[in-house]
Amino acid sequence: MIGIFDSGFGGLTVAQEIIGRLPEYDYLYVGDNARAPYGGRSKEVITQFSEEAVQYLWSRGARLIIFACFTASAQALRELQQRHTDKKILGVVRPIVEEAVRAGTRIGVVGTRATIASHAFRDEIHKLAPNAEVIEKATPLLVPFIEEGWHTKPEARMILKKYLTPLKSHNIDTLIHGCTHYPFMHKDFERIMGKNVNVLRTGKIVAESLADYLQRHPEIETQLSKKSAREFCTTDCTERFELFAQQNLTLKIGTVEKIALM
Repeated sequence: MIGIFDSGFGGLTVAQEIIGRLPEYDYLYVGDNARAPYGGRSKEVITQFSEEAVQYLWSRGARLIIFACFTASAQALRELQQRHTDKKILGVVRPIVEEAVRAGTRIGVVGTRATIASHAFRDEIHKLAPNAEVIEKATPLLVPFIEEGWHTKPEARMILKKYLTPLKSHNIDTLIHGCTHYPFMHKDFERIMGKNVNVLRTGKIVAESLADYLQRHPEIETQLSKKSAREFCTTDCTERFELFAQQNLTLKIGTVEKIALM
């Protein structure tokens, strides 16, 4: 089984693309909606919440875990990988960075405060492309709007435009969604940034990267069950989770289970 973890709804954008690309595998999704957003929390708290999520996923049989949360990937992934050297946990920063440096040299990154403060994208970009210009911008209000299902409202678009205006002045050629919630507003990002900026589709990039990873690592791939089973869990209201998915995804998620992480 492949486990997918996010602080809330954002990871569904990744899960939908992964399942679409690799439908034969079994999946268990955990959204920690009750404690979302993670972006304003300390590294220690984010790491603790992420530890609780991976422990739950392992208890349910996950053999490979995807951190479909840029905040957790930036703040907690490395420490958890070092703690659990016998387990496989993958983040989403590296594949996005690899695509970004292929796409351009003036790269904008938007994300939660915690992700931007970590400089995870900037540092990874400069490892691959030392001369790339990286402009980072924290956009903390977007996740709460999306978690409440308000991302289609004019107020959300107004806030997004205010956030993106400084990036436009830097004449970037590539923009990274540094949060997996943001693809729910992808068309708004494209409209505001204009046709000369490549707004990366993070879910598709992660899905292709995972497919490549499994092909290169048969010792992991052969451990994964393949019955096309899909389970979705949340730490908050299941009805709200189901309604959000119904309104915003093409993926059918079925009945959602409420869980507690501890």
